[in-house]
Amino acid sequence: MYSNILVSVDLGDPESEKKSITTAVDYARTFGATLHVMTVVPNYGMSIVGGFFPKEHEQEAIDRADEVLHAFTKKNIPDDIRHRHIVAHGSIYREILHYAGVCEADLIIVSSSRPGPEDYLLGPNAARVARHARISVLVVR
Repeated sequence: MYSNILVSVDLGDPESEKKSITTAVDYARTFGATLHVMTVVPNYGMSIVGGFFPKEHEQEAIDRADEVLHAFTKKNIPDDIRHRHIVAHGSIYREILHYAGVCEADLIIVSSSRPGPEDYLLGPNAARVARHARISVLVVR
């Protein structure tokens, strides 16, 4: 049923991602799917904000995210599960949707953030992914 599963993780809060990565591993094992484990380094938006950081800061953040993502998957994904790492840079929900197309995902797994008053049902990125994806989205609470 699923051959490519894209799972997005927030490396800023790896403990909250345990349930979604465990779910993704279970789905991958059940269907013999490849996991595409992704994290997104957000951009700074306006160039005026980026001007306050050294020129190499964004690349260093991407490189660091790659290191942390590899450590996260080593700890949380068993050796028998085929997986690859994706570190994207930009708008979180847009990058998730973009890479879902690139890796030909047939399922996206995202975790919901803890509900706050401004986004009670889903975090803003999970909600946007669920709303705009052309494939199935599993939101793990």
